[in-house]
Amino acid sequence: MGLNKQKKNQNLNSKRFLISINVLGSAGPIRFVVNETELVTKVIETTLKLYAREGRLPILGNDINGFLLFCTHFGSDALSPWDAIGSHGARNFTLCKKSQTSTPTSTNENETSSLSRRGSGNLRAWLNKSLKLKISSH
Repeated sequence: MGLNKQKKNQNLNSKRFLISINVLGSAGPIRFVVNETELVTKVIETTLKLYAREGRLPILGNDINGFLLFCTHFGSDALSPWDAIGSHGARNFTLCKKSQTSTPTSTNENETSSLSRRGSGNLRAWLNKSLKLKISSH
């Protein structure tokens, strides 16, 4: 009984809030309530489960290590998987698949570097465009 009461007190002291996660390439955000101390990895895992449960497309799979979570309103750096989701003060996030790091069959180094730059540039361009739209709409 003492352990259960202690757990209830911890839940009362921690804050819960609604987050909205836009999955790159999918229509509409996924929304759910999290504890402020929840780790980013757990948020990614929950997002992937809810996404699959809703039958959304494109199919993402369930490998949490294959995704990055970004704060929609704060810079272009991905959140650390070990950060608490509440430590950033944000409520809106974007979930993106990590770029593939496998070695292409081509031996041309220029082609490889061109491909990696193009892929990361598209993500940056999309994030910048999204941020400008969010800012201008307020």
